[in-house]
Amino acid sequence: MSNQFAPEYIRAIAPYQAGKPISEVAREFGLDPQKIVKLASNENPCGMPPSAKQAVQHVLDETGRYPDANGFELKKVLSERYDVPQSWITLGNGSNDILDLAARTFVQAGQSILFSEYSFLVYALVAKAIGAKGIQVPSVNFGHDLMAMLKAVRDDTRLIFIANPNNPTGTFLQPVDIETFLDKVPSNVVVVIDEAYNEYLDSSIQYDSTAWVKKYPNLLVSRTFSKAYGLAGLRVGFGLAQPELTDLLNRVRQPFNVNALAQAAAVAALNDKTFLEKSARINADGYRYLTGAFEEMGLEYVPSHGNFVLVRVGNDDGAGTRVNLELLKKGIIVRPVNAYGLPKWLRVSIGLPEENRAFVKALKEIMA
Repeated sequence: MSNQFAPEYIRAIAPYQAGKPISEVAREFGLDPQKIVKLASNENPCGMPPSAKQAVQHVLDETGRYPDANGFELKKVLSERYDVPQSWITLGNGSNDILDLAARTFVQAGQSILFSEYSFLVYALVAKAIGAKGIQVPSVNFGHDLMAMLKAVRDDTRLIFIANPNNPTGTFLQPVDIETFLDKVPSNVVVVIDEAYNEYLDSSIQYDSTAWVKKYPNLLVSRTFSKAYGLAGLRVGFGLAQPELTDLLNRVRQPFNVNALAQAAAVAALNDKTFLEKSARINADGYRYLTGAFEEMGLEYVPSHGNFVLVRVGNDDGAGTRVNLELLKKGIIVRPVNAYGLPKWLRVSIGLPEENRAFVKALKEIMA
């Protein structure tokens, strides 16, 4: 009966499965919620910056009114930070919103969208949601094969998604390779560089994608406040592109898509250098601890430039599911990656030191 309500391409979508919330795991396994460790969704273990909490308190009394639909104050600080005019900025309800907007704005049903194997599931989902053809290009070393992606471009290709660093593998594309790629992409194809984890890059490999935005009219760079800035629950992200693209995105963007609390918190977080440095330091220390533990246990992992690590937990296709279940029983929530075509692996977010230790202790007991 439901067939009459939606086209086939909508009915064929498998809904996105987010990481299990703590409350659900507590109910399912009879555990104390206070003792559960969640390392599943690549959230900032430091939580929300104190400066952002203060900013939210200041605007609470204004939430009976609609937020600034244009996000002037947030765009102002973003404009100053990235040295682009405010007209080059599109705000989103998380960077997910920017990815969805890009597909709905630039691609028609029947046209194609390219993305890499082992890349963020949302790329394929937004393609399906508009009736576009999602083309998955085989990965190389768990990351993007840019030359293969160029060869995969068809006459009907209108959008290419690239993540740097990539989720769920954590791989990193060298800036020179991205620029070479951008030079060769047809001018009528929009390229989205998803930089959700950019703030976690080591200073030695940081790069300036805004210079590319100024150079390439068909480039859209997306960023989020959900990761390093600690605002995952408020849902705020943004895209940087030349006005020809942002004008079109804003025609499709829903009014008031970023709430007043999120806008205020994002302004504060963007200016909180101390919190960002603390987050990066805790992440780097946690990465060294986790990868050291994996090496000690003889477990293969993919070197990561994000706030998570992809680790292989067995040799059979049931390994990821099996180990994940045992971890859940012990109150540890990580991310199975079967849906990414990686059934032997788990993705673990980097947490606070005590959270990382609890995970490693549980994993050692399971793998013994």
